[in-house]
Amino acid sequence: MLGAHNLKILITGANGFVGRALVARLDLEEGKHVRASIRRDKRDWIECRDVVEVDSLDEETNWTEALRDIDVVVHTAARAHVMADVTTDPLSEYRRVNVDGTRALARQAAEQGVRRFVFISSIGVIGNVNSAPFKATDQPAPADAYAISKYEAEQELQEIAAETGLEMVIVRPPLVYGPNAPGNFGKLMEWVRRGVPLPLGAINNRRSLVALDNLVDLIAVCLDHPAAANQVFLAGDGEDMSTTELLRRVGKVMRCPARLVPVPAQLLKVGGFMLGKSDMARRLLGSLQVDISKAQDVLGWEPPISVDEGLRRAAEPLKRP
Repeated sequence: MLGAHNLKILITGANGFVGRALVARLDLEEGKHVRASIRRDKRDWIECRDVVEVDSLDEETNWTEALRDIDVVVHTAARAHVMADVTTDPLSEYRRVNVDGTRALARQAAEQGVRRFVFISSIGVIGNVNSAPFKATDQPAPADAYAISKYEAEQELQEIAAETGLEMVIVRPPLVYGPNAPGNFGKLMEWVRRGVPLPLGAINNRRSLVALDNLVDLIAVCLDHPAAANQVFLAGDGEDMSTTELLRRVGKVMRCPARLVPVPAQLLKVGGFMLGKSDMARRLLGSLQVDISKAQDVLGWEPPISVDEGLRRAAEPLKRP
């Protein structure tokens, strides 16, 4: 063991959706020595006893101050999915941040004696649709620019680990939900709260999600568990459901039943294609399941909260006046 109580942990992207929750868990609740790294141009501050600022996340970033005396890096910072991307070459921009920036951080971490690097990747590295649950050992098949950049970052990290002895842990989550969740999940919850009719009452897919608290718990285990070194784990709640069931359960925890109209999935796929919303249609209509048994078997980890509890916590901010 690395000695969990004495670990000094750097969390990058500490004011992001996952990073903020991780800081709250490790620093504020458990009292661990956490250093929170944020972009200097991000005005959204974070409550943490030790905060450092960096100018950017790319190959030019100087991490010297942030990495001083650090034992474990948890790298959550990334260029995430951009819904209305106006860049002419999105893949290059993803690579600049997610590949070049990650490589630079890991190399500097190894040079400064960091012992372990926990990288928050994406289930998209394996693919974005399946007919059987993805396993951690499945061959990568990234299908979009974001997933490609995450896969390439994973490859860079594994090379650095082999060269330097830096322990690498890769965590690939599916869609993460929780309070103030960004992206489509947050929109769906708001639509349910407002009673907007949704044409999603007859979707028979199977989706794996991961509650923010469950993901944070898995990351916390990976900080110092000896069996986590140089392994890849998939995150999830351990319970899959259809989009229709998800929305019904969201409505139940919010005490405002979802207004679902049973429209055939094939018709919705065609409509999504015609409206240029094929990606959104795929996420809502397609199946994507993950098998978390490796994390359970190797780490002895179990998701600490249920889907319904995760949804209840996600709904709390929307229920406030």
